[in-house]
Amino acid sequence: MILNSCSMSPQPLSPHNFRDLFDSVEAFLFDCDGVIWKGDELIDGVPQTLDMLRAKGKKLVFVTNNSWKSRSQYADKFRSLGISVSQDEIFSSSFAAAMYLKVNNFPSQNKVYVIGGEGILEELQLAGITAFGGPDDANKTIDLKQNCFVEHDKSVGAVVVGIDPNINYYKLQYGTLCIRENPGCLFIATNRDAVGHMTALQEWPVGFQVRGVWLLLYVDQPRRSLLWWGNRQPL
Repeated sequence: MILNSCSMSPQPLSPHNFRDLFDSVEAFLFDCDGVIWKGDELIDGVPQTLDMLRAKGKKLVFVTNNSWKSRSQYADKFRSLGISVSQDEIFSSSFAAAMYLKVNNFPSQNKVYVIGGEGILEELQLAGITAFGGPDDANKTIDLKQNCFVEHDKSVGAVVVGIDPNINYYKLQYGTLCIRENPGCLFIATNRDAVGHMTALQEWPVGFQVRGVWLLLYVDQPRRSLLWWGNRQPL
């Protein structure tokens, strides 16, 4: 669909008006999972399309709300698939979350607890923010039979939650404690998708980590604010 510049009403895209639209656009934004690739397999026609757009002088930006990787890790993935993309052409939700905290002057004495992947930790580190959790907490367990009590860091000022194949009860408890008990602690989510193209053969659940923490909080704090940072949110 295109918008008529006078009436701003949507017009069906057709071979007759495609050229006008193409010539009027300076930049193209592409999602990654399910658009550029599925899992680690490139989708047919992608290299040719990107080469054609670059040859026409178009700016390309690749956006993703899959926070499992950082921008540099995504640039490496592009290269592994035979596509040259610079880090500056990539806008990931892991980067968006880190930049939100940085531009809003996240206190230097505070830390961030991460339920998610190495991508979030790397982008936070690049932004000069102390963070922990993520893959390091993948094997931590809770024994409820032993009347377990989880201590949490009182200096945590934000909990960032994203895609996490290694989600566990310990991470949910730790993140929830920080948000509930640390005054002013922010709850930041990097994606709200129900499923994602994590492999080439099928879709996988990716949003339950965020919703799990949110549901735990909502019982006691129904007005608790949640900050979403993904490619369906304003940048």
